Amino acid sequence: MTGDRLSDLEGLRQVAEQAAEVGSRIVRDAFGHTSELGEVKGSGDYVTGVDRASEAAVGEFLRERTPDVPVFAEEAGGVRGDRYWAVDPLDGTTNFLLGFPVVAVSVALVESGRPVAGAVRAPMLGLSFSAGLGLGAWSGSRRMLVSDRPSERAIVATAFPFRDKSVLPRYRPVLERVVERGEDIRRAGAAALDLAWVAAGVFDGYFELNLSVWDVAAGALLVEEAGGVVTDWQGGPDYLQGEILAGSPATYAMLLEAARL
Repeated sequence: MTGDRLSDLEGLRQVAEQAAEVGSRIVRDAFGHTSELGEVKGSGDYVTGVDRASEAAVGEFLRERTPDVPVFAEEAGGVRGDRYWAVDPLDGTTNFLLGFPVVAVSVALVESGRPVAGAVRAPMLGLSFSAGLGLGAWSGSRRMLVSDRPSERAIVATAFPFRDKSVLPRYRPVLERVVERGEDIRRAGAAALDLAWVAAGVFDGYFELNLSVWDVAAGALLVEEAGGVVTDWQGGPDYLQGEILAGSPATYAMLLEAARL
């Protein structure tokens, strides 16, 4: 990769960080101060005025800074081309409504079907993560690396496919195999943060079904740039299409075996 390309990606990483902070300020100011129950989009799936306000602010910022790059976001949709921003303005809306502080804003630039720059911010936890292709994954000034724990000691994050329970027969046996092969499971309720914590070595791996590109694009890049592996459940490159396995090399191998059996 040329120096000019790396410099361009560093600038885009910074844009993603700044955009995520724009949304995070709105989420932070509203946390614990909203009485709305949220509009129901589907089973266990909600949207609030805070989601929409964060999305509008992030989208406006990105369009000002990169007017040639379209924005594709969770609530309003948008345009997906060969190059676009994928935005989750409030990852963990149910957590937000409950007053559980595991929520995040996720912003990623996707080019030719893969994330190349991105940021995840957890406004209520004071955490910030960002990455650029070939530039590493960072939490502030600290470079992140995935864990080196053996898979039998793996703490693996997941989320149940609550939006579409018809995929439970596919999900359940994989969950059972991971419990058998690893040490324990965590379910925090924000995919972007689960992936960021894999990149930071807090969790060893992550698996989920029935996701969208804005849920995982930034977090997947964090894992890859921290030395981890990210694929779909068949071990292929299409993890932006809705299913994802991610982890340190050792834990990823265990997850792939569990998913393929």
